[in-house]
Amino acid sequence: MTALTLSTAAAPGLRADAIVIGVAKVSGSKSGDLVVAPGAEAVDAAYDGRLAGVLETLGASGAEGEVTKLPAPSGFKAPLVLAVGLGAQPEKDAGYGAEALRRAAGVAARALAGAKKAAFALPLADAADAGAIAEGALLGAYSFDAYKENGKDAKSRNGKAPLAEAVLLGGKPRDRAHKAAVERATAVAEELNRARDLINTPPNDLNPASFAAVAQDAAKAHGLKIQVLDEKALAKGGYGGILGVGSGSAAAPRLVKLSYTSSKAKKHLALVGKGITYDSGGISLKPAGHNETMKCDMSGAAAVFAAVVAAARLGLEVNVTGWLALAENMPSGSATRPGDVLRMFSGKTVEVLNTDAEGRLVLADALWAASLEKPDAIVDVATLTGAMVLALGSRTFGIMANDDAFRTAIHEAAEEVGEEAWPMPLPEHLRKGMDSPTADIANMGERMGGGLVAGLFLREFVGEGITWAHLDIAGPAFNEGGPFGYTPKGGTGSAVRTLVRLAELTASGDLA
Repeated sequence: MTALTLSTAAAPGLRADAIVIGVAKVSGSKSGDLVVAPGAEAVDAAYDGRLAGVLETLGASGAEGEVTKLPAPSGFKAPLVLAVGLGAQPEKDAGYGAEALRRAAGVAARALAGAKKAAFALPLADAADAGAIAEGALLGAYSFDAYKENGKDAKSRNGKAPLAEAVLLGGKPRDRAHKAAVERATAVAEELNRARDLINTPPNDLNPASFAAVAQDAAKAHGLKIQVLDEKALAKGGYGGILGVGSGSAAAPRLVKLSYTSSKAKKHLALVGKGITYDSGGISLKPAGHNETMKCDMSGAAAVFAAVVAAARLGLEVNVTGWLALAENMPSGSATRPGDVLRMFSGKTVEVLNTDAEGRLVLADALWAASLEKPDAIVDVATLTGAMVLALGSRTFGIMANDDAFRTAIHEAAEEVGEEAWPMPLPEHLRKGMDSPTADIANMGERMGGGLVAGLFLREFVGEGITWAHLDIAGPAFNEGGPFGYTPKGGTGSAVRTLVRLAELTASGDLA
């Protein structure tokens, strides 16, 4: 991980490989004029107040994510100035916003791969800004090198190692609020990056048992309680959904319960994650071209795992239980067939019409297990449907819930931490499409609105009177395009920050 330092030092005298500054488009300007953002006053002064003009000459526009490099002025100990676009200049007296700072810091960290030390002279007015810049830098510097030649010594970005140290200029190292903001950012980013590592790990090395072993190591390191149900325990307990999905694989399924408890907790939040470590589609085999990234189908479980550990590291005054429903969905002579009927942990029977609609089956068992503990709320997270990607694209996850106020609260929490999300309905008329002549319910319904149908299916396995929400992260969980902001190519860690924020709001009593 990139090291973080708060510093009140002046930019000119700081020994570093680069000074990072922010630039923005002037509000209301038709010519695209630039303005140098707060935090870079010393740098601008060294250019006699003409830095914006110099950057314009070099082609800078201030657009979000844009990077412009130029030699540092005479007298600076750093040789390079890196200007990163912040987008439009905010209205008078308004700040640039946490997400703009996160993205700018992430872009800069990616651009400075190979550097040992960079000073971030971005707008930093308060502790919230310090936390945003810190988080963006840590997430943007992420790289996954475990399978490159020479292992840990391998470099992923054009032969360059990730940025080693980020110094936040304007940050106050002795200020309690600044220190707390950076410590929070570090805990969240480290666990989110651990989730990214899990998502990026190839399926020949990450299966249900090895994922459970990672959770066991984390539980030991952070004082968490853990229970792992193997295939024998799942069979004895009647977890027909998880067993049915995992029946075709040589790698047996697992259900992991990871618990963080606080002596001061007044609320209990349960998180349930889909953990399909590889999804071939089973007997309903996916077509060619749809299998290559299916190692990411455990992103929901990775997000839940990361959020529980982060809650423990932050010492939140709330009880958080994570349920990781882990299985590998493979075709074989022992695999579940279309037409089979599974008896779920809740006692309900499900006719399996499509074995590629497997995520809802493992989640159903885990949702019922979570419900038996009567938590104040349950949130499940899953790369569940291609339909949600068609509806919302590749950067936005959908939110469904059995309580409108809870759905709104989750949407607001996601926006606050910089994760794109959108509230979705659960139309009652779609439920009839899952009626089965053979079982209590089928695992498929109408094709149109398939993401909503999946939500309605999951709702059937939530205990009566329990507030519940479903996050379908199929779009943003795995980035197949180029990196942007603080988001890398590959596993993203989608929903981790939203879940952590939900735990914080639950602890403070501010969650609707």
